[in-house]
Amino acid sequence: MISTYTKNAIVLGLLAAVGPFAIDMYIPALPTIAADLHASTQATQMTLMVFFVSFGVLQIVYGPLSDMFGRKPPLYFGLVLYVAGAIGCSLAGTIESLIAFRVVQGIGASAVMVIPRAIIRDLYTGIEATKLMSLVMLVLSVAPILAPLGGSALIVPFGWRAVFMAMTVIGVLGLILVIRALPETRPASERISASFGSAFAGFGRLLRHGHFLGLTFIGGFGMASFFVYLASSSFIYIDHFGLTPTQYSFAFSLNAIAFIGTSQFAATLGGRFGMARVVRAAIGGFAFFALVLLALTLAGVDNLYVLIALLFCANGPLGLVIPTCMVLALEEHGPIAGMASALGGTLQMVFGAIMIVVVSQLFDGTALPMVGMIAFSAVCALILGLITLRGRVLAGPAH
Repeated sequence: MISTYTKNAIVLGLLAAVGPFAIDMYIPALPTIAADLHASTQATQMTLMVFFVSFGVLQIVYGPLSDMFGRKPPLYFGLVLYVAGAIGCSLAGTIESLIAFRVVQGIGASAVMVIPRAIIRDLYTGIEATKLMSLVMLVLSVAPILAPLGGSALIVPFGWRAVFMAMTVIGVLGLILVIRALPETRPASERISASFGSAFAGFGRLLRHGHFLGLTFIGGFGMASFFVYLASSSFIYIDHFGLTPTQYSFAFSLNAIAFIGTSQFAATLGGRFGMARVVRAAIGGFAFFALVLLALTLAGVDNLYVLIALLFCANGPLGLVIPTCMVLALEEHGPIAGMASALGGTLQMVFGAIMIVVVSQLFDGTALPMVGMIAFSAVCALILGLITLRGRVLAGPAH
């Protein structure tokens, strides 16, 4: 018999995977979309950037709403909007209309990104929360493995529009999960007053909380490096190195495998050494491999296997950084967990979208702009980690 703990991990992970499927599933199609809609590389990358912006910014709306009205009603609304956006994308005839419907899809997907994290905080704290977050990340991390492969399997015989029809089906299944398998974890007695004043007050407290912001941006720099990879890798692997969409999907999946493998040790290592110390060590590993890759690229090494191997090594430590930073950031903010999760997610997503814009402007068909921005993100995360966690690295398991 499956335990409640495991069931919650599966349901929350599948819900949280709705957004990543909307990203990873169509990444192999970007060059095809550009050709079919007669769009430039930069314009096609905007379909990714606007999704991230709407996906991120709307979290600051869904978070307070879930604190005020419960976790499930905003999930219903978001999933319905996500389905509508996916249908619109499948019918888009121009790059402009595709961009517009990606905005709609991102607004809907935002709900299923922020609210599952708040539900975890409703149910658990500390090491137990880290364990559940890691299990959710295990389910969530399957998306970057299956989504590109599924997308490639659809693109070759049916074209890129079939990818968005598949997203429609995923959204409908997510809605069924919320209705049938997800409990309401924010009872009426614990909901905060429904007012803009209470929301602004909660956000104000968080924006003045240095530790919360530091942890948010440590995870944010880690996520930004992956966003840069998302925006650039299909053009580099397919156009520059000559991979097919299916071959690209396998190469792309290796990063998810690295992330999955390390994330499952987050709770164990956090319980033994303290979560702050684990984050600091993992950021160091991330920065080391990113800088090695940058040095080799600047030295003229333009080899697909070197790129894939070092990206695998650099992304592995992020499996320890991202879920642990989120748990630590929410730890002290239980009464406004929805707001904290929303603000943290918004700041990370908007920052990631900015990085996509930057790398799209620098893109020259080679791996150097992507590698350079990943190394920049890694170094910034390392510096911020040293500052934010300086007084906590010697702390025990509770930290």
